[in-house]
Amino acid sequence: MANELFEKVPVHKAYFKLALPVVFSMVISLVYNMVDTWFIARTGNTDLIAGVSLGAPVFTLMIALGDIFGLGGSSVISRLFGRKLDADGKRLSVFCFYAALVCGVLVAALMLLLRQSVLHLLGADPNTLPYVSQYYTFIVLGAPFIIVSFTPSNLLRTEGFSTASMAGTILGSVANILLDPIFIFALGLGAAGAAIATVLGNLCADLFFVWFLLRKSKKLSVNPVGFHISAGEIRQILAIGFPASITNFMQSFGIALMNRFLLPYGNERVAAMGIVMKVNMIAVLILVGFAFGGQPLIGYNYGAGNHSRLQKILRFAYRFECGAALLLAALLSLAARPMIGLFIKDPVIMDTGIPMLRMQLAGMPFVAVVLVTTCIFQSAGKAWNAFLLSVSRQGVIFAVVILLSSFLAGYYGVLMAQAVSDLLTAVLAVFLFRNGLYRTIREEEPE
Repeated sequence: MANELFEKVPVHKAYFKLALPVVFSMVISLVYNMVDTWFIARTGNTDLIAGVSLGAPVFTLMIALGDIFGLGGSSVISRLFGRKLDADGKRLSVFCFYAALVCGVLVAALMLLLRQSVLHLLGADPNTLPYVSQYYTFIVLGAPFIIVSFTPSNLLRTEGFSTASMAGTILGSVANILLDPIFIFALGLGAAGAAIATVLGNLCADLFFVWFLLRKSKKLSVNPVGFHISAGEIRQILAIGFPASITNFMQSFGIALMNRFLLPYGNERVAAMGIVMKVNMIAVLILVGFAFGGQPLIGYNYGAGNHSRLQKILRFAYRFECGAALLLAALLSLAARPMIGLFIKDPVIMDTGIPMLRMQLAGMPFVAVVLVTTCIFQSAGKAWNAFLLSVSRQGVIFAVVILLSSFLAGYYGVLMAQAVSDLLTAVLAVFLFRNGLYRTIREEEPE
């Protein structure tokens, strides 16, 4: 049945079957983040709220580390399945699971040893230090559970189990939401309670994924008996996994850089951009879900050498993703005021945020091109091209653009920087694709 999904089911049906659960997972994660922020804000303790915010990059780091084995592993495994090398795919799934677990243990030990230094780097001051410290300590202790949860959630999709992947993610998010008020308020643990709820939510997801792998999966495993792996296979996984993880780092870098350039124009503009980023993230996460939800389908057919079907998949992916980007950008632009109003009622910040949001959304069709192209490179194992795109849109290209545009156009140059960066990165994506995979996937399969 799984092979039929990848090989015979009409492209649009197969794509949506794999991608929609990923999109729903992204939406649930977005809702969880908003609810989590709401619970923390309800404490009314500004220092606690700031402390949890300062500790948030630690959680982002763990997501990035989980992506190394989740996205890197799924890229290699989906190609192996396409070549009918199911036994090899199963072996690598075992490695990815335990490598993520070992990585989590090592990260926890290292970050506990470097605790004081890292807290200083995060920007903790005497007022926020107690809360950052509490949040940091428990998040770090839970690193193995957090990092592991992002591995099977990606691997399951290579076997066509997108719904199970979604179920595990939703289970973890719902558990987190239910546990937040218990640990933060009922038990009076504050910042520590928020971290404990997050860790336990990820543990719930882990338990579900392990149960599913043991009971339902036929082509993936967590059983280490008879396991072996070569150095070359490890390099293949890491070659795709590292660029995938860098995307998370670049997102944090881009936000920090934008805030830095807005600071001279007042804290109100920085606050407005913080709200705008949350609204903009709605569109970005939906597009990410649709782009990367189809990764197993692309990887499978690339590995199988089924070029005619691969061409159809890529045409559909680009057209649908760009259409969805235009629609989302138009809807959120029209609803800019009420969307920003969901987060804050301050009229000054709302008036400031509306043009900010619309300028961010202007680049959304180009974001769609970058996301699909990045997914193609990851699926095909083209690590260098995937790496270049990962460090460009909110990294190298964005840094150069915002420096030049702020100098040439001041405040509005800062606001336009992301959309210009999106355009330039899309041009780079098209160039890399045309000069790399284009000739290969244009070759027709013999009849």
